Amino acid sequence: MPMFYRLLQSALMAVFLAMFLVAASPAAYAQLDQAPSPASPSAKEEVELYQQLQGKVQGYVSIPDGKLATLVQPEGREWREFRNYWARIISGVMMVGMLAGLAAFYLFRGKIRIQAGRVGRTVTRFMPVERFAHWLSASSFVVLALTGLVLAFGRPVLIPLIGHEAFTALAHYGKISHNYLSFPFVLGILMMFVVWLRDNIPEKADITWIKQGGGFLNNGFHPEAGRFNAGQKMIFWTVVLGGMAMALSGYMLMFPFYLTGVGGMQIAHIIHSLGTAVMVTVIFGHIYIGTIGMEGAFDAMGNGEVDLNWAREHHAGWLKSEGISTDTRDGPSKVPTGAGRIAGQEAD
Repeated sequence: MPMFYRLLQSALMAVFLAMFLVAASPAAYAQLDQAPSPASPSAKEEVELYQQLQGKVQGYVSIPDGKLATLVQPEGREWREFRNYWARIISGVMMVGMLAGLAAFYLFRGKIRIQAGRVGRTVTRFMPVERFAHWLSASSFVVLALTGLVLAFGRPVLIPLIGHEAFTALAHYGKISHNYLSFPFVLGILMMFVVWLRDNIPEKADITWIKQGGGFLNNGFHPEAGRFNAGQKMIFWTVVLGGMAMALSGYMLMFPFYLTGVGGMQIAHIIHSLGTAVMVTVIFGHIYIGTIGMEGAFDAMGNGEVDLNWAREHHAGWLKSEGISTDTRDGPSKVPTGAGRIAGQEAD
């Protein structure tokens, strides 16, 4: 008998619960269909609760995760508007503007040729470890940039083209690639910082190089530069400092709330998105000069060897420090040393 009464009691409770849900559900769905009245507040400042609590609704929780005590964070609205609108506008203008500028420069200036022609002898510009560090960070950065652009511009650009299902798969695997390739990217940057820091310290000759525009607008004239000219030094520091900023902000987003709260996460996202746009814009220029923009430039990272006349025209100061003649009318010097050793010729 006691068992029978317990079963009867449970059945009655279930009936009453079902009746309550049936009675309550129309009211709940009716609230979803309600349209705001003309008297409804149009901005958060008009809500009485915001006025009393100065825009932030926060209570108290007994669980370890204290950030959950904040129910409403008004700054989130500004961050969402920046993320979905302004960040895309600023990034798009920067990157598209750089591509348009490079196209216009190529039409105006054309390919920068070796004025004295190729001498047929090469000089070692970059050692294997240097090229490895460069290509490690460069290849990682290309994938990071592409996957980051998919996540940033995918919804308004790609979904209308490929549909939701394809975009979901692309964004999913892109995010995985983005997270894991950040580690070789950082490793490559640290290696470049170690091997190239000494050659990228600003010096007086850099001011002259900048004043003369690097010789890009003057056919046949190139200001003297060391192993790296002022433009390359600016790219170096942009990549090193910008890459570290991207890594720190990216890891904060990858491992949320370990170092900061919601407000700090929003700042990290802004830094990551705008910093990425700056780096992609700068790298566009770097890729242009290293490929179609300048004859002989790609050889430096392609096989580590550059034509001697190319080095004489663009990095005469570096050749002087290596004991190699900088006169394009001369043949190869007989006293090359260190990284400046001329291929096929031994030092005395």
